[in-house]
Amino acid sequence: MPQDIEFHLPFPSALSPDLEGARQRNLAWTSGIGLVAEGRSLQWFASWDMPRLAALGFPYAQGPALDLCVDAMAFFFVFDDQFDGSLGLAPARAAAVCQRMIDIVHGAGPAQAVDACSAAFGDIWARCTRGADPGWVARCAHEWEYYFATQAHEAIGRLRGTPGDMETYLQVRRGIAGTDLPLSLGERAAGITVPPAAFHSPQLRIMRQAAIDVTFMCNDVYSLEKEEARGDMDNLVLVIEHDRHVTRDQAIEQARREVGRRVERFQELARQVPGLCTELGLSGPERAAVEVYVEVMGAWMSGYHAWQTQTDRYTAAPRVLPHTGPGYFDQVLRA
Repeated sequence: MPQDIEFHLPFPSALSPDLEGARQRNLAWTSGIGLVAEGRSLQWFASWDMPRLAALGFPYAQGPALDLCVDAMAFFFVFDDQFDGSLGLAPARAAAVCQRMIDIVHGAGPAQAVDACSAAFGDIWARCTRGADPGWVARCAHEWEYYFATQAHEAIGRLRGTPGDMETYLQVRRGIAGTDLPLSLGERAAGITVPPAAFHSPQLRIMRQAAIDVTFMCNDVYSLEKEEARGDMDNLVLVIEHDRHVTRDQAIEQARREVGRRVERFQELARQVPGLCTELGLSGPERAAVEVYVEVMGAWMSGYHAWQTQTDRYTAAPRVLPHTGPGYFDQVLRA
């Protein structure tokens, strides 16, 4: 069972003290905006425990900052599941639907009563950008665009029916995983603005890419059974198995090594950060922001890993939602 696989992620782990409050507020938000309906949908959604994911991944966040992170995580997973059906086998339709979301990112408000997903994302984007640093907004807008645009390419992979090569996989998976966005949300929740000269340094750019890859590569192992049953091709284990002509066990072990290499590289570069700050002549507050940013990335990796090894989303998915039907109870995204 892939859920039995262990990854060594040597980063501090903590939990936001506002977890229970965030849990109640998130249920009110998802129900009020129509993202999750009452009954079995709400029960299935609650079993994922999105608030716990946010409290683990953003342990320094409380109140509105934590609520934004929780609500964004809820949107991510509900929206993603809307493509586990006929929409996920129609690239052109998927692209058209996602263009509506991209338009919101670039200034178009959600059309009145289009669907719950549009309303939810419009609300999240407005809260994200309110009072945010312009540089952060520009970067985050690109990340959302990348996330939405790659949904069509995941659909193309499903129609192809075989995994792509590693390079193609990484380009698509880094988009549909959206794991750069939680790092950006983490910056916002921590109240930091990383100086551009530091943010775009080779050290921090490589560390950010490692944190992004570690998150979805671990997830690919834990969600393997769920995704394989539904015909998803953009999964690290399937790509290695197909591309390198190895057994399933060998592919899983090689996936663990891919993660391990990135973790080691992250740690190696983290040791260079203090010297980098000195070389760039950063002020005390700027240096502190960079140090918090490194902690944000580590907290997200450890927090997401802790959540995904416990949530019913992956351990109970095959029993709750058979692959013969869509991967959701209610359609909340209008195609």
